[in-house]
Amino acid sequence: MKKITDKKVVTGVLNDVHYIGLSILEHALKDSGFDVVKLGAMVSIKDFIEAATEINAQAILASSSYGMAEVDAKGFREMCEEAGLKNILLYIGGTLVVGKREWPEVEQKFKEMGFNRVYRSGILPGQVIEDLKRDLKIEG
Repeated sequence: MKKITDKKVVTGVLNDVHYIGLSILEHALKDSGFDVVKLGAMVSIKDFIEAATEINAQAILASSSYGMAEVDAKGFREMCEEAGLKNILLYIGGTLVVGKREWPEVEQKFKEMGFNRVYRSGILPGQVIEDLKRDLKIEG
């Protein structure tokens, strides 16, 4: 069984300043035993990748609430792979697109972009942590 304290994640807001929801998730992750590197707001893909590489992170959790994540996150998975992070988990959540689009379409689009998990605005931290534990095969 893997120990949850061995798990490192990088969090940040992708090219956006809306930080409150991610801050709540970061506290919940720490309370659940994760080592969290918080990059804050207005984080570029390059900054996420550099931080994840530096700490040997198992996951990157990105947030975006201004509706432009589809543009901002383009190439994220490919850039991770180019940097040697082929197996890193990529999660994204928030208000990801502008306009009237059904959630299944939005979720599918981001999965096609290489994200392992895609969350709509308002997801509870417990669900993200449960998914992260499942994806990292952490018991307990």
